[in-house]
Amino acid sequence: MEFPTASLTDCEKAMPVIGLGTCAYPRPDTGTTKAAIVEAIRAGYRHFDTAFAYGSEKPLGEAIAEAVNLGLVRREDLFVTTKLWASFAHPDQVVPACKMSLQNLGLENVDMYLIHLPVRLKEMVESMPVSEEKIEALDIKGVWEGMEECKRIGLTKGIGVSNFSCKMLQHLLSVAKIPPAINQVEMNPIWQQEKLREFCKAEGIHVTAFSPLGANNTKWGDNRVMGCDVLTQIAKAKGKSVAQVSLRWIYEQGVSLVTKSFNKERMRENLQIFDWCLSEEDHKMISQIPQRKGNTLAAIFGPHPLVLQLDADL
Repeated sequence: MEFPTASLTDCEKAMPVIGLGTCAYPRPDTGTTKAAIVEAIRAGYRHFDTAFAYGSEKPLGEAIAEAVNLGLVRREDLFVTTKLWASFAHPDQVVPACKMSLQNLGLENVDMYLIHLPVRLKEMVESMPVSEEKIEALDIKGVWEGMEECKRIGLTKGIGVSNFSCKMLQHLLSVAKIPPAINQVEMNPIWQQEKLREFCKAEGIHVTAFSPLGANNTKWGDNRVMGCDVLTQIAKAKGKSVAQVSLRWIYEQGVSLVTKSFNKERMRENLQIFDWCLSEEDHKMISQIPQRKGNTLAAIFGPHPLVLQLDADL
């Protein structure tokens, strides 16, 4: 089963447009995550999204090793994304942090390394939110030079960012020798990110959507997507699920997506979005859905002035 891929700037490997996310709350045990990822590989997933902060790098690495040993897949068939955590977002710490993630994954390199958040934590923290003195503005130029070095020495095939606004991307593009390949942001029919998508398209930055289904049943998400009347109406008319309609809509915007489900049936259902399409009328209805952001930096770090300003820009 071959799925469409996206070509990325300064990344020699194309990225499957649908990936499996591995951020789960509450955090499952290693065995559960590993088994779900092996099952996802059996189902046809070839893009896997992890991060140091998710605690899923090790089980992902173990699952990849098992799948390769079983002959289900070759490493080169997989696209692996991980992320630089905010506590390591310092020019001197980027390369060591990437090497630590590779050690967790048991891989020689990843396919995409992203700056996870547009802020820096001054130290490792055990819990969120944090006090104001522990958080500071990101040194975009210095940290991006570290990201470029990760690519230059072969730790990653591509580099990008996550949760960056148009303003932060403009700053980054003004100092970057290698432009970011990706901006991974929250996006779904209830938070459509039109302005950001247009900016990224003009600059050759590919957008990947996280929380494409609204992150229902997590502490940061809700049922605003899965319970949306407009999407429910379209899904019934098409004989599809609400999830499939949401994912298909994202795909039709030229955006890739990372969806998280460890349920075998839903995992497979989420892949079944490529042999049908939405109508012009469907798009018109979706474009009129009232917009509401689900995930704010203030909810993660606390309502500090720096964080509130970043949220306003996003």
